[in-house]
Amino acid sequence: MSLPASTPGAPASPGAPLRVGLVTDCYLPQIGGIEMQVHDLARHLQRAGHEVIVITPTDGPAEVDGVPVHRLDVPLLPFSIPFTPKTFRLVSGLLRQERIDVAHFHGGIVSPLAYLAAASAQARGIPTVVTTHCLWSYATPVFALLDRAFRWSEWDAVLSAVSDVAAAPIRRITGGGRDVLVLPNGIDNRSWQVEPIDTDPRTVTLVSVMRLAPRKRPLQLLKMVRKVRARAPEVRLRLLVIGDGPERPSLERYIRTQGLGDVVQLVGRLSREQIRRVYATADVFVAPANLESFGIAALEARCAGLPVVAKARTGIREFVEHGREGLLAHSDRDMVDQLVRIVRDRELRLLIAKNNRETLAPVDWEDVVEMNVAAYRSAIAGFTRRPLRPARVTSRATP
Repeated sequence: MSLPASTPGAPASPGAPLRVGLVTDCYLPQIGGIEMQVHDLARHLQRAGHEVIVITPTDGPAEVDGVPVHRLDVPLLPFSIPFTPKTFRLVSGLLRQERIDVAHFHGGIVSPLAYLAAASAQARGIPTVVTTHCLWSYATPVFALLDRAFRWSEWDAVLSAVSDVAAAPIRRITGGGRDVLVLPNGIDNRSWQVEPIDTDPRTVTLVSVMRLAPRKRPLQLLKMVRKVRARAPEVRLRLLVIGDGPERPSLERYIRTQGLGDVVQLVGRLSREQIRRVYATADVFVAPANLESFGIAALEARCAGLPVVAKARTGIREFVEHGREGLLAHSDRDMVDQLVRIVRDRELRLLIAKNNRETLAPVDWEDVVEMNVAAYRSAIAGFTRRPLRPARVTSRATP
C-alpha cells in the first residue's frame, strides 16, 4: 500500500503531482458528511493525477473505490474516538513512511486524531493543512482555551474551514493575525442534475436528508411541519425524511402521537442514486439544523433544482440567496413562515427551481480540487520546519 518513494517534506515542482495523506477520525464505511467528503476529495485528487492515502481508525477494507486506506489498529473510546498519545505519533510515522508531500487533516468538534496528529505531523517536519468541517459554536471557548494551552494558532500549518461561517470563530481566536482559508466541500454538478417528473400539483412534497441525530434537529423539523399543515390546510403536504440515526424512535413516536402518519415518511438511508430519484418528484428541500457548517445535502438538492429552505446563519447561506435559490429563516418560527409561503406559492417554487437547474453551483469538484492543491503547495512552500511551541506540546506529539 506504500506510495512511490520521494523525500518527505521536499518542495514539489510547480505543477508536479503530489503525494497527499488525508487523515480523518471517521471514514467509510461509516456514513456521514466528513466521511463522504474526504472520500470524494481523495477520488478527485486521484483523477487529477495526485497520489492519495487515507489514514483513519475507522474499521473497514484496505481500499475503497480505488483509494488506499490505512486503518489504524488502536484503542478507541465509545463512538470510535482515539485517545492514546501513541496513536497520534503513529499517524505522523505513517505519513513519513509513505513519503507524503503534505498531510491534510479533517476534523469536526470532537476529532482528537485530526487535531493532535496534526500537531505531531507538523512538529516532525511534514507540511500540514487542517480543515474544520463543523461550526464550533458553543465549543468556541474550549478551542480558545486549547489555543492558550497549545498555541495551535501559531502552528506552522495552513488553517482552513469548509465555509466562511465555519472559519469565523477560528479567525476570532487568532485575532486576525493569520489567514484562515475556505476550502469548501465539493460537488459534481453534472451528476446532480435531475430531470423533474410531473406530479399532482395539489400535493407539495418536502424532502430532508440528514443523520437522525439531535444536532441535525429532525424532531424540530416534524414540529415545524405540523404547524405548516395547520396553517396551510388547503395544501396536501408530504415530508420525506431520508437518513437514519438514534433519533428515529423519537420521531416515530411523535408521528404516531401527533397524527402525522399521512404526512411524514421516514424513508431511511438511501444511496445517492436513490436520492436523485426522490428529488425528481420532490418540490422543496428543508434543512432545519442551526449548526450546519456547509450543508452538502442542501447543495446537492439545490443542484437537482429544488428550492432550499434553511437557516440564515449556517454555511448554506453561502450558496443559497434568499429568494433566489431558496428561502432563509432566522428562527424556527420564521422557518415555519417561509415554509408556509413556499408551499402555498407554486409560481415561486417553479421560479426558484428553474434558476437552480440552470445555474451551476460554484463549488464543482474540478475547482475545489484546485483550491485544495493550492493550499497544499502553500503549506509545502511556507513550512519552516521549526518545532511546535510550547515545548510540552512537542513532547506529547513526538517520540
